[in-house]
Amino acid sequence: MSIQLAPIVGPEATSILIVLKAKLKNQLLYAEFTEQHDEEASPRAFTMQGTELVHSDLHHRFSYLVPHLCLLTEQLPETDDFWPEDEATELPEHFACFSVTGFSMGRGQAGVTLIGQRQLAGGKVLNLTSPYLALEDENTTYPYAGRLETAVLDAISEVEQALRGKCSEAGRQLDLFDAADPDQEPRLLQQDEAREYVPEVLAEPQPVKKRKANRIAK
Repeated sequence: MSIQLAPIVGPEATSILIVLKAKLKNQLLYAEFTEQHDEEASPRAFTMQGTELVHSDLHHRFSYLVPHLCLLTEQLPETDDFWPEDEATELPEHFACFSVTGFSMGRGQAGVTLIGQRQLAGGKVLNLTSPYLALEDENTTYPYAGRLETAVLDAISEVEQALRGKCSEAGRQLDLFDAADPDQEPRLLQQDEAREYVPEVLAEPQPVKKRKANRIAK
């Protein structure tokens, strides 16, 4: 049985959220996080599978993790034109076949693991996972840890806003045509229940086979 947290997590909520893991798939957000009513309350762990298309700002923040994924997984060498000129621009063309699909935070959000993909020339997809990187480690060998930390915090901020209701206007418009159905609302599950949760998949309609009429012998 899922526990709805509408009074706690949502556009009107003021609770404290700590994002532990976030993933994008089919333009929908999956997130694991903890929630507290206030700083003195004990945190509770939850998992949410979103049902509304995420806002383009969230896609944008995920995309700015791509250069770090490419360096940490040694997919691309750093060149003079490697980094985008500023955060408002799209990524350079040499990142076109790469994407960051999610990230996982370490204890206390002190480090991060990036998860992504590379589209290969033959049409297949190479899954990529970066080594765990401690963001505040003074002895790190990654020279852009500070820049990565800023990009991760920006992505976390967008995830938190998505948990509070920020989504694509296209997703909101689609909701106008859907009948009110509690099963279609975002599901928020406590972590123990989340392990047993499997998203429902609608079976594709099967073609109706026409039956041949039996001929009646005269």
